[in-house]
Amino acid sequence: MKYIVIIGDGMADWPIDEIDGLTVLQKASIPNMDRLAVKGVLGTVRTIPIGMPPGSDVANLSIMGYDPAKYYTGRAPLEAASMGIPLGENDVAYRCNLVTIEGDESSAVMKDHSSGHITTEEGRELISAVSAELKGEGIDFYPGVSYRHLMVWKDGNEKVECTPPHDILERRIADYLPRGDGSGLLKELMTRSAKILAGHAVNAKRSAAGKRTATSIWLWGQGRRPAIPTFREKYELAGALISAVDLTKGLGVCAGLKIIDVPGATGWIDTNYAGKAEYAVKALQESDFVYIHLEAPDEAGHAGSLEHKIRAVEDLDALIIGPVFEKAKSRYGDVRLLIMPDHATPIKERTHTDEPVPFIIYDSRAEKANHGATYDESIATREGIMVVDKGYSLMDYFIKEARV
Repeated sequence: MKYIVIIGDGMADWPIDEIDGLTVLQKASIPNMDRLAVKGVLGTVRTIPIGMPPGSDVANLSIMGYDPAKYYTGRAPLEAASMGIPLGENDVAYRCNLVTIEGDESSAVMKDHSSGHITTEEGRELISAVSAELKGEGIDFYPGVSYRHLMVWKDGNEKVECTPPHDILERRIADYLPRGDGSGLLKELMTRSAKILAGHAVNAKRSAAGKRTATSIWLWGQGRRPAIPTFREKYELAGALISAVDLTKGLGVCAGLKIIDVPGATGWIDTNYAGKAEYAVKALQESDFVYIHLEAPDEAGHAGSLEHKIRAVEDLDALIIGPVFEKAKSRYGDVRLLIMPDHATPIKERTHTDEPVPFIIYDSRAEKANHGATYDESIATREGIMVVDKGYSLMDYFIKEARV
């Protein structure tokens, strides 16, 4: 048996007026997900425990089978694991976004959490400039992918109240700056970074091309090094993980999964969908489990782009789900697929929400007959569906039930 998990990050949504009250999943052409819905176990799962922040870190930790209430320490330390950044016992990692802030000091607004999806090459050049001026006295900066970078504060404070920049789009940043003990240092670094970035050649070139510029760093998602059991220890399976973003890769590193880097994987709608499918099927030659993560629907949700979100979901269906299902079944025989979002990222909200999300579990040995079923949020209204309140228990069912 081969186990395949495919995550469309943030692809669940709310009804949208512009498409006659449909959701993105209902509007998009997704024949592969729909045919698997007819033949699979349908259900809803709460990936975000009540009271916890609705982030991809918490949600994917749940999906992988780990109780966030027990194992979650923050987003940034997971990304540090992916990037190979060692954290000492008292070190605190912070996510360091390159963001676009517009307006004067009193009315400055968060316009873009991604600086217009700045390229990795541009982002690294800008973070290098920030690091050259601001590192020291226990502060280090590390370049990542696109707008996503890290800061490590040695013997630092993780109790500062910080806000994800994608949660405050079009809002005044003055209401969401770091608060509490240790916040003074973070605000100072953010303020100083704005002066460094203002005159940088990368920003001048982007501005001349009509692109958004990186006007500041934004620090958030902090935490200390986590300690979780490996996936093999939990499920007696060797596995691999494919993703474009360091957060999900870091979860895989902590879980002992093999991280497979796919050329051209960007975390946006221009990612290498076909390459992810190809590498996933190939990975199953050496292991029995593969976790495929697609970031694009989530980024489109944050951008408030209905067009891009529909496109991302349709490409996921056509270029990943269909080929992976067909080729894995043909090449390896029995397969079990779990298809789901980690959370919703509604176009209307432009940030994550914490309601339960729909899932499909397809088993080639036990096909169902869900007449009229489609894969979308309406699954929640169907009779006889599986309802999973503890999200981390879904992986137990997915793997252990298949072995009965």
